[in-house]
Amino acid sequence: MNTLLVILVIGLTIMVVVSLVRGIIAFLQSTKLDLESSGDHATEMQLRQNKMMFARIKYQALAVLVVAVLLAINN
Repeated sequence: MNTLLVILVIGLTIMVVVSLVRGIIAFLQSTKLDLESSGDHATEMQLRQNKMMFARIKYQALAVLVVAVLLAINN
């Protein structure tokens, strides 16, 4: 059981890093025009940044939950 949870934590950690890198890449691809636009709608890059950062938070929360379960099982 512990081995499965450790593998799950490693997998979630990798997913956190991947979503973080994808969000940073989307941020770096934003143009100056995207940043200066004063419209009420979000650009495609802003939506992608938001999606990737939300995914990162979701994976981090799952990883913390799995670590808490792992600690609870081992105590």
